[in-house]
Parts: sequence; C-alpha cells; structure tokens
Amino acid sequence: MILYDLNPNAKLGENVKIGNFSTICDDVEIGSGTIIEPNVTIYPGARIGKNCHIFPGSVISAIPQDLKFSGEYTTCEIGDNNVIRECCTINRGTSASGRTVIGSNNLIMAYVHVAHDCVVGNNCVFANNATLAGHILVGDYVILGGKTACLQFIHIGSHVITCGGSLVDKDIPPFVKAARYPISYAGVNSLGLQRRGFSRESINNITDIYRFVFQKGYTISHAVEEIKEKYGHTDEGKQVLSFIGSANTGLMKGYTFMKRQS
Repeated sequence: MILYDLNPNAKLGENVKIGNFSTICDDVEIGSGTIIEPNVTIYPGARIGKNCHIFPGSVISAIPQDLKFSGEYTTCEIGDNNVIRECCTINRGTSASGRTVIGSNNLIMAYVHVAHDCVVGNNCVFANNATLAGHILVGDYVILGGKTACLQFIHIGSHVITCGGSLVDKDIPPFVKAARYPISYAGVNSLGLQRRGFSRESINNITDIYRFVFQKGYTISHAVEEIKEKYGHTDEGKQVLSFIGSANTGLMKGYTFMKRQS
C-alpha cells in the first residue's frame, strides 16, 4: 500500500526508498540508493544525489525566507552520500545566485537550517541546531558546533571547527578553531589536520602563519606581507593569503582575554 505522495514528473534513480507520508513534488531529481524517511517534504527544484539518507521532518528546497524573493526559478542541489537528520530545512536559492548547494559526504544533524544561496563543501559536520543565514560560503571538512549561528554573507574556510553556541559574524580563515564572543581565533585545528593527513611541517607552517595574523598585533596588511615573504611559496600560505584577499566581512578577532571580576 502506497502511503506517500510522489509527483509523476519527479525523476528517481534506482532503489530509491520513500517512507510513509513523505511528499515528493514536481521538478525533483533523486539519485539512486537514496533513502527518504517518513514525513519528509521535497519541493520543486531539488536535485539530490546518490546514497543520501534524509530523516523524518526535513524540508528540502522550500522557497527562501527572503522578502526579496519573487518566485523566480531556482534550485537546491545536494550531492552524494549526505546524511540529513531530523527536521532540517534547506532552502533553494534566489536570483542572487540561482541555487543553494550542499556538497557530498556531509553529516547535517537535527534541526540544522541552511538558508538560500549558501554553498557548502564536502565532508562537513553541522551539529544540532547550527544555522546558516543566506549567501554563506563554507569550505570542506568544516565542523560547526551545536547551535552555531552564522550571519549572512560569512565565509568559513576549510578545516575550521567552531565551539558550540558560537555567533559567527566575521569570516573565519582555514585551518583554525574559533570560539568565544565576539568570535575569535582559538588556535590551529591541529588534531583535525592530523586526522586528515597533514604533515607536522604543514601544521607548523600554519601555526606560524596565524601568529602573524592573530597574535603579534600586526595589521592585516603587515601580516600579509610577512606571510608572503616567509610562506608565500607553501600551499598553506597560498590558501590563507587567498582567503584573506577575498574576505567578505572582515576576519574574526585574534586572541581575547577576559579579566576576572573581583
């Protein structure tokens, strides 16, 4: 007995499983092996890859929560091997870029919201209740702690990890840990980099690079000149310099220390 609503114009690959009371609308494409659990809604414009697993209560490709949206045709594109847990909401794009994009091999935990025109890379983990406003760019291997809230137009570099409950209102460059309020540099994500095969030399280079950016009290322009001179030939230096050069909202702060109240 069929207990779900599948539009006849939706395109499904082989072995797609759809749970009871789910709704698959027109203009939806779902790759082979993907599992749609009960009570999932997938709206027009969704492009979902292979071997994804979408849990109950999630809503994919709903229209943007943006007052400027006027019904233009846009999409929500999700890659392969993604796990999207309970009650996540991933909106489609607006005319600004035409699409929202989620890469492959991501774990998106319960109640995460990804707003319109966001672009998320591969191998990311967004913990419960993490929230991305519109137009955010997220690199690969990014871990957002639970209840991390990201302001619109933020850029987050690859291999970043944020503390739970972080409010991200400035760009976070690659390879670092970010915490505190306002969001601040909390060291290099050394453990994550080790797990992903970065050499000790590369991690040491990254640590030295961020001393110039966040710990020596240099202006950003001075830090950039130092990085170019000493590490501009390295892959790590090139990535950091490229990120700084394209920073959208300004970089997060360096180390901050709270004074104890007597």
